[in-house]
Amino acid sequence: MAAAVVCRTLLPVARRRLWGFAPRLPLRGAAAQPLCFGGNRLRSTQVATQVVLNVPETQVTCLENGLRVASENSGLSTCTGTKKRSQLDLELEIENMGAHLNAYTSREQTVYYAKAFSKDLPRAVEILADIIQNSTLGEAEIERERGVILREMQEVETNLQEVVFDYLHATAYQNTALGRTILGPTENIKWIHKKIFSFNLGVCHDELLELAKFHFGDSLCAHKGEIPALPRCKFTGSEIRVRDDKMPLAHLAIAVEAVGWAHPDTICLMVANTLIGNWDRSFGGGMNLSSKLAQLTCHGNLCHSFQSFNTSYTDTGLWGLYMVCEQATVGDMLHVVQKEWMRLCTSVTESEVARARNLLKTNMLLQLDGSTPICEDIGRQMLCYNRRIPIPELEARIDAVNAEMVREVCTKYIYDKSPAIAALGPIERLPDFNQICSNMRWTRD
Repeated sequence: MAAAVVCRTLLPVARRRLWGFAPRLPLRGAAAQPLCFGGNRLRSTQVATQVVLNVPETQVTCLENGLRVASENSGLSTCTGTKKRSQLDLELEIENMGAHLNAYTSREQTVYYAKAFSKDLPRAVEILADIIQNSTLGEAEIERERGVILREMQEVETNLQEVVFDYLHATAYQNTALGRTILGPTENIKWIHKKIFSFNLGVCHDELLELAKFHFGDSLCAHKGEIPALPRCKFTGSEIRVRDDKMPLAHLAIAVEAVGWAHPDTICLMVANTLIGNWDRSFGGGMNLSSKLAQLTCHGNLCHSFQSFNTSYTDTGLWGLYMVCEQATVGDMLHVVQKEWMRLCTSVTESEVARARNLLKTNMLLQLDGSTPICEDIGRQMLCYNRRIPIPELEARIDAVNAEMVREVCTKYIYDKSPAIAALGPIERLPDFNQICSNMRWTRD
């Protein structure tokens, strides 16, 4: 049995991963052109008719106070103290159960999760409810947490990929919530306004439902009236450059605005992201790699590694590429990347899309390799879609994507769009921002 409680706010107790940026860094660029999402097209939304064996149904029940309980039964079986338990008592109780308790935070979600035996389900639910609703934050706990945060900030500063992605969000979503970091000021922490309670493996849904009603029945009733809508996070095409010629390698991320989880173009962008792929010098294959960008990179020795990404949030997202290059090749590598992006908009082939579809389905299934990732997937999908999408339906959506759709969607979100760029290291040869924007419209020979 695994459990997770997912909240739509950034709470101060969790595993934080991002690093704050210095406000004095140069920030410039033009605002990105607004995207026209067009009509309500039903692209790649048909439901599959086939049945996948050994994939149990996810049961969902909504309580009167808005709490949604989701569970999936397959037949298998660090936080502060609370008003009922001291930190030591809580640690001893979890250890004596043979359970595992942890929490982490992303930009939009906070997750508390527990793994325990099925027979200990009532105790696990009660402990999670106690932690969420009755945590005690005394002066000693606050001071200890402050020290943890400072140490985590020092650790993240050494992870240049995390630093670059933090800069990328800061410039892409200026003056919005997504532009701030998880390790931000406490006044930006919002109150809890939505919770998802999800369980996976060896759990009776009716038993879980009764436990959720008992322990969480009145926890969401404090707010009267409708919950105010959150403002949309506006994307801005711009750049942050932090030049440091003493660093051995340049770290660069470039991205355009993508879409949220529930948008019909999400699947097409995921396939396009898989087409770009990832590569580093430890890969074998050379010119026989399936990714065209990997072939060009390997042939020209343009970078040490690159990794495409498609990060989705509620109503927006980032689609782009992160690369690590030497000082002499950073400009050439960026040009090759943009040239490959333009190829996706104009001449990607059916065979390439078919390969990307198969690889995407494989990667998505490989991520669900245990009770914890399955439980996290249930909670995330409940927040994003208000339901758990069955695997056959997800496969049908992916299979419905063809080359024409990829070209159309990439033209819509990539071609002639102002990107967001974050660069760190010896970046003297990185082209000017205006030149980079012009290469989003045409490519040189």
